[in-house]
Amino acid sequence: MMRDIWQDVTEWTKAGKLFAIARVVQTWRSAPRSAGAGMLVDEAMCVSGSVSGGCIEGAVIEEALEVLQSGTPRKLTYGVEDELALSVGLSCGGQVSVFVEPHWAFAEDSGTQVVWDALQQCLRDNEPAVLLTRMSGQGPRHLLVRPENSTAGDWGMAQKEAERLAREAYDQREPEVVELAGGEVFVQVFPRRDQLLIIGAGHITIPLVQYAAALDFETVVVDPRKVFASTERFPVAPDHLIPEWPQEALARRSLNEDTYALLLTHDPKIDDPALLLLLKSPVRYIGALGSRRTHAKRCERLREAGFDEAAISRIKGPAGLDIGAESPAEMALSMIAEAIAAKRGKLAQDA
Repeated sequence: MMRDIWQDVTEWTKAGKLFAIARVVQTWRSAPRSAGAGMLVDEAMCVSGSVSGGCIEGAVIEEALEVLQSGTPRKLTYGVEDELALSVGLSCGGQVSVFVEPHWAFAEDSGTQVVWDALQQCLRDNEPAVLLTRMSGQGPRHLLVRPENSTAGDWGMAQKEAERLAREAYDQREPEVVELAGGEVFVQVFPRRDQLLIIGAGHITIPLVQYAAALDFETVVVDPRKVFASTERFPVAPDHLIPEWPQEALARRSLNEDTYALLLTHDPKIDDPALLLLLKSPVRYIGALGSRRTHAKRCERLREAGFDEAAISRIKGPAGLDIGAESPAEMALSMIAEAIAAKRGKLAQDA
């Protein structure tokens, strides 16, 4: 995922590597990767990421090495009608354009370094951002627009139009190539990651966090029981591990349409206060662990608390798709799969 590429940029920079950044900027028909997919290539041909899933990787790596030598960015286009594309294996019926630039383009002047620092901060804080890259024409190469905040970089007379295009792309959540000030600009959207909110840090939560991290969720685990709320228990640590009661922790979290919640403690003293807040919010998905009998009791408590059937029906209980799961890892897999189904509008009530 592209976020991982930018994390690797930081690590490779700290290690003193010289490398190129290749990004898919446009696709047509059945191209193997979507716009925004990226790959890093260093002088020793070490690679991180992918721009095609394999079919044009070799050709792009060769071009990246040349970019490192020349210091000049270039835009590459491969399509099935091109002899070169067939030779490198792009036989899937699509066409793809890739922009390759040396990574020091992000530090060629103080203005660009500001852009780079701002992007890294947005990714660390899970804040949305739009990165504009000038692929042709004159002027500073990069500009960062924070749709909910401010802008890093200065494109002079083109600034206002660039900011407008960035916010338009963000609203659509789609990257695009646009014409601006006599040149081509790649507008890349970095939306806020979806939040997986897990109440309870028990045995199922450990593999659940691993799956969620691989799927690029921001993972938030809340559990007031200190014996469970310990990072040492997690091979992959959650982004946020909060040893507090849910009513305290959730009061400080954004419970929005990009939030998916799972309640896994089996303890009404912990799960119910979270449900009282979640059912009043627009979160996309709520799943709760427990048998059908346990869920029936949960629903009765919520009726007594004043919730109607429409609100209560938002809870998926027992949580998880029915795959015959038995082990903690299997149960975690069924739950994250159900959250993904909710995200894609594929749950029964969403159809």
